[in-house]
Amino acid sequence: MSPRSNSSSMPFSVPRSGRLAGSPAVRRDGKWCLVVGSGSLIATDPAFTSELDRFAALMTAADQSVAFLRTAQGDPPASRTRGRR
Repeated sequence: MSPRSNSSSMPFSVPRSGRLAGSPAVRRDGKWCLVVGSGSLIATDPAFTSELDRFAALMTAADQSVAFLRTAQGDPPASRTRGRR
């Protein structure tokens, strides 16, 4: 990994929803970054970034499965937002 920037000039906006499962990993402009209060690093290790891609795909599949089950059970929309990351 190589240093990217400090937090005052961070090029990536990091909304809470942009984070991978509450972790410091954020995907922006096709690149994985690790973002903390003191700055960010672009992840360049292919093995690490492929694991992040794999985990993100698994999280998306899990979220879709849960949404499908809730819809099938007829849960009202308000209950669908509980427990979201």
